[in-house]
Amino acid sequence: MDVSPEHLVEQAQERFQLQDYYGAIHLLEEVVASGRAFADAHHLLGLSYSLAGQSEPALAQLDRALVLNPQYVEALVHRAIVLNELGREAEADVAFRRAAQVGGEARQGFPAHVAAKLANQHAALGNAYLEVGGLAHAIDQYHAALALGPAFHDLRYKLGRMLLEAGRALDAREHFDIIVRARPTYLDAAAMLGLACYLAGDGLAAKAVWEECRERRPEDPRVEAYLAMLARNDQSASAVGSAAASSVADAPPTPPGSGRRGGGGGGGRKKKS
Repeated sequence: MDVSPEHLVEQAQERFQLQDYYGAIHLLEEVVASGRAFADAHHLLGLSYSLAGQSEPALAQLDRALVLNPQYVEALVHRAIVLNELGREAEADVAFRRAAQVGGEARQGFPAHVAAKLANQHAALGNAYLEVGGLAHAIDQYHAALALGPAFHDLRYKLGRMLLEAGRALDAREHFDIIVRARPTYLDAAAMLGLACYLAGDGLAAKAVWEECRERRPEDPRVEAYLAMLARNDQSASAVGSAAASSVADAPPTPPGSGRRGGGGGGGRKKKS
């Protein structure tokens, strides 16, 4: 029985979701060998090769997908990722910029429901990367999702948390701030904004955010814990400062003329007789 390419790709997608990348490759290679592969098949094959650690075949398949569909945002993003893995950073930067440009054009040109669907697909792919430890790739996918759906604050919230995990507190702060400005009642995002401020070294901003959270949700133990952490840090800093001041106060006086410029002690001015 002649199995259609579409059916084989569906089976490959199932194998991919189960993280059976070699199984997906086997099915997709059959599609490619038939000469009836379309852009999605080449893209999925390239992605499967990439996750299986085969960068060169992955790049070839992603290039083929882009020949068939030059506006394929996901293929552009994954091509950039593979180029970066191969050490071809300059080419990767060009590909990322192209993906951002195409993604922006797509958001303007697609109906809202189509843009939303694509954004959710990027997020799903980001989750798949996250499950296998690909934090940087997951972040890239969530950036692509927000390019299509900038008002999807649930996706922006998750991106902010991933950025914190990646040690990018300033970037996370920017995203949490966007959420809080758009949705002041989103107190979870506000709490995370405080944490991003704190991790970025801005304790005063963190304290202001968390105190406002406490006023609006006094029963939240997380906010209390954050404020208690700040208080402990402030007490530790005060104790260090007091100890330093005490050590200076307890130090023996400096003998006149030792270590001072200009001769005698008392400022160097002679008392008139």
